[in-house]
Amino acid sequence: MDSESKDELSQTDTIGTVAIPPATGVFAEPWSVRKLLGMMAVFGPAAIVASMAIGAGETIVVVRAGSWAGYDLLWLVLLSCVVKGVFLTYLLGRYTAISGEYIGHRLVRLPGPRGWFLITIVVLEMLIAPLVWAAIAKPCGDLLHYLLQDVLPMSVAEPVWENYLTTSFVALACLLGLALSFHRLEKQQICICGILVVGTITGTLMVCPDFWQAFVGSVSVGKLPSSLPEWTPDDARQNPLLTMATTFGYVGGTIMGYLVYANWIGLHGWGLTGHKRIASIREHAFTHDRIDYLPDDPQQVKRLRKLIAPLRWDVGMGAIVLFIVTGAFMMSGAAVLYPMLEQGRMDAGFQGWSLLTEQAHVWRNIHPGLVAVYYVCVIAALWGTLQALPEAYARVTQEFFQAVWPGRTWDYAKIRAVICVYLFVFTTVVVWTGASFDTLIQIASFLVSNFALAMIMFAALYLNSKLPPAYRTRLPVLLGGVISAIVLSVFTAISGWGLTVKLTTTWLGGQ
Repeated sequence: MDSESKDELSQTDTIGTVAIPPATGVFAEPWSVRKLLGMMAVFGPAAIVASMAIGAGETIVVVRAGSWAGYDLLWLVLLSCVVKGVFLTYLLGRYTAISGEYIGHRLVRLPGPRGWFLITIVVLEMLIAPLVWAAIAKPCGDLLHYLLQDVLPMSVAEPVWENYLTTSFVALACLLGLALSFHRLEKQQICICGILVVGTITGTLMVCPDFWQAFVGSVSVGKLPSSLPEWTPDDARQNPLLTMATTFGYVGGTIMGYLVYANWIGLHGWGLTGHKRIASIREHAFTHDRIDYLPDDPQQVKRLRKLIAPLRWDVGMGAIVLFIVTGAFMMSGAAVLYPMLEQGRMDAGFQGWSLLTEQAHVWRNIHPGLVAVYYVCVIAALWGTLQALPEAYARVTQEFFQAVWPGRTWDYAKIRAVICVYLFVFTTVVVWTGASFDTLIQIASFLVSNFALAMIMFAALYLNSKLPPAYRTRLPVLLGGVISAIVLSVFTAISGWGLTVKLTTTWLGGQ
């Protein structure tokens, strides 16, 4: 905050009622093709969220689900994209766009010890982050070994080379992530989204899936495969509901991607965050429980609602990208891998860290051109995820720590550097200890993709309730948010119970 704003607040302790500026640029124009193209050009923050989300869940978990469940679980993809990609992202971003306030500065006031909620979220994410990174990087290490095996010395064992390549992949992602500014990252992730959409659509058309069955599978919410084929992985056969909840959780990524979205809204100046007095507005909001600076005049309310139009377009396009890419990966599993396994033309041991490499073999057998498409899509997806995560972790951690301990200085660059070192060290430990793929992703999915997101969904509804009535979201979106909170709670319960039973059974069996 500048000194002029601080002086103003110290003298009056209020900013009064702020005037909402009118919309400018393309959003102030009447409807036309030019306006439509201009509104689509706002796509940015949600592109990073989508590219972060498209990681191990999409390239491995959903492909494998399609290989034994066919098209029957596509509804999980659609449901997760709607719950997380639409309602959760929009409600979090909307609060900041309407109020101008950082969400951490409001959530720090939740009943209980100061900042307990924010600290819990950061601790959960940081504890699980090495597992998430290992689940993304380890298959890449296996794939890189497959591509480079002819030039690598044979004196080193294959698993050791895979771990070396995985560790190098993580190190490179951390180092390059430190050099990326937000705006450069945004441009990169928009390109990655374009590559993913074009690549996955191309690959899907080449394998000729059953689009009618894909549509039926997408809308048959709650449907499970009537019977499990003999090649179903043992873990999915023994823990079908846990597998389903893990698939739902991994679609859309983890909690930090959604929390940081609200922060990025401010970097773009959407809604009230672009107000010329935003520093004073944020300081006032941080020190007052009521949001008393928004005008009651209906015309001013209408103006502010119009100013958040970029948010709606951005969120919508991000959710579409996430669904197209994730749905295409599951459809490829259903259209290609399922029949190959059914006809015995493929090894039924299609599971674990080597899944990316085994998929490459499959695509080559179908059409050589598919291999290049596959490599481009997978590497772009996984690299985009790892490149964006340090930015998300650092932004959210800085915002939350500033809210909890406002008297201290929290430097973004230092926080990001510390996080990258932490990620490299502990991801390397996870990689070299040889953790089980299934157990690792199930733990990560439960804690940061189901449980933590359910907490944040309820927090998003709480944030909406703190806005003055005239500025709260309209009933359809509110109902969608409530239903989304219930859905996330149900999957959290399924995931938690299934994981507890599995781990207990495994432990008792080892005694």
